[in-house]
Amino acid sequence: MNASGESASGRSRAIVVATGILTSRIFGLVRWSLTARYFGAGAHADVLKAAFSVPNLLQNLLGEGTLSAAFIPVYSRMLEEGRREDAGRFAGSIFGLLLIVVCACVLLGIAFAYPICWTLMRGFAGDAAEVAAGLRSIDRLAVATNMIRLAFPMAGLLVLSAWALGVLNSHRRFLVPYLAPVAWNAAIIGALLVAGNLAGISPFESQPVLVEGLTLDSLTSVLQAAFLGGLLGGALQLIVQLPFVVRVIRGFKLGWSTQVDGVKTALKAAGPAIAGRGVAQLSAWLDIFLASFLVKGAVAALAYAQVLYLLPISLFGMSVAAAELPELSRIGRENSQSMADRLGKGLRQGLFLVIPTALGYMTLGYLIIGGIYRGGLFGADDTLLTYSILATYSLGLVATVSSRLVHNGFWALGDTRTPARMAALRVLVSALVAVPAMILLDRTSVSQLTMFAGSPLHFGAAGLALGSAVAAWVEFGLLSGALTRRLEHHAMPWRALFQMVFMAAAAVLPALGVWYLVGHWPLIIQAITTVAVYGGIYLFLARIFGRPELIAWAGRIVKR
Repeated sequence: MNASGESASGRSRAIVVATGILTSRIFGLVRWSLTARYFGAGAHADVLKAAFSVPNLLQNLLGEGTLSAAFIPVYSRMLEEGRREDAGRFAGSIFGLLLIVVCACVLLGIAFAYPICWTLMRGFAGDAAEVAAGLRSIDRLAVATNMIRLAFPMAGLLVLSAWALGVLNSHRRFLVPYLAPVAWNAAIIGALLVAGNLAGISPFESQPVLVEGLTLDSLTSVLQAAFLGGLLGGALQLIVQLPFVVRVIRGFKLGWSTQVDGVKTALKAAGPAIAGRGVAQLSAWLDIFLASFLVKGAVAALAYAQVLYLLPISLFGMSVAAAELPELSRIGRENSQSMADRLGKGLRQGLFLVIPTALGYMTLGYLIIGGIYRGGLFGADDTLLTYSILATYSLGLVATVSSRLVHNGFWALGDTRTPARMAALRVLVSALVAVPAMILLDRTSVSQLTMFAGSPLHFGAAGLALGSAVAAWVEFGLLSGALTRRLEHHAMPWRALFQMVFMAAAAVLPALGVWYLVGHWPLIIQAITTVAVYGGIYLFLARIFGRPELIAWAGRIVKR
């Protein structure tokens, strides 16, 4: 295939991945919108975020990130060499080993649910005494312990579905594995709606007054339904991929032998990758641990902001990274110029939409959050707190996505240790910045800076976001420098990136004017209109400047 054909196929794959992720993330936004409307930034939402995060250890350590670093490069090279039967046996052994580890971790998680929660959600440990004294309505630690017993099996199923994703990606099948999470989100959405209806709770009407006892019991039942829906959805996410795996895989035989060709190589690469993912998980747990000591609602507000923060990382960063990794692995380390060129194109393509997203979050984030979450128990003070966190996170968004794309270069070179070391350093830097910032900002309440008198919310969680943003830039700077030393021709496309920043800044000014003009419209219509104007102007400027990334994302529609 010629260079233009390879470029077109790469663009097509990235667009397919982005389409799948976008659909999944839309369902995810609906899920979180319902969560916010049912629970607000309150105690039940704190539990939901914390209890879902704990079993993510399995998904983060053994899921897509580790399989991308260890499984996909080996499996893709076997396919490229025409060894499909060997590739199938390799995939079968990896699945068997993965199944053993997942089952063991799930059983341990269920058995030790209470001490795990007590350790990682230490700030919830005082709830029982406060409930007894009448100072608090629910014991978040007790409820979280019950919830993670459902969440651990769910996480195990999601890890196995990541294996299916790895197989399909290696065969250049991207749409189904990235659409599969729709089933998981849809199951939770359905469970929330059914349980909410049975409990007599409407997520679309203002509920300024809670009925003590009845309302709290009802919210707890809705919370439990969300976790049951997640368990069902995890099974569905795996099941919908299996027929497509069966169609492409050859020579599959379930086993767990490390003597199968490729297994030892994959395990050797998996070790540092797991360490790196473990460090990232430690960072997530550290955020939960620290936020649990803040006032009620801090964990929840952090979760609502993270949903939007992670959206461009998944949609624009991971879509490009997932499409490019198999191709970089096929190029191999012998052709450094081709690999550097491919990495540069991937960076430009990924950041083309991440840069305007970051600036949009910082300037229009309050309106975006209001349009998505506002309603039910999620009020104006919740909106402001969540916006403060999202805007702070966004300071490091470009660095986070760039690091994810640069990881591909190390993985394709067979180096999983360097990203792991940098991830460890990122956690250290994040903690050093976040802890003092959190303590300082938590002294300021939403009520002090606004007209929301009586709001119990404080800005401490924004300090955690600041630590993340600073650490993201430190990690990216070190990763980029290390890759430049390893890959002779690698360089950041700074000129293109500065032009993208200019286009985004030029687009945001008229968008702010539109927001002012439509300020009397319903909130969701304000958000859609303003964001549409902002995005439209940015894309128009990209067309004027002749940015090739516009064609890469729009594909055939732009060509026509």
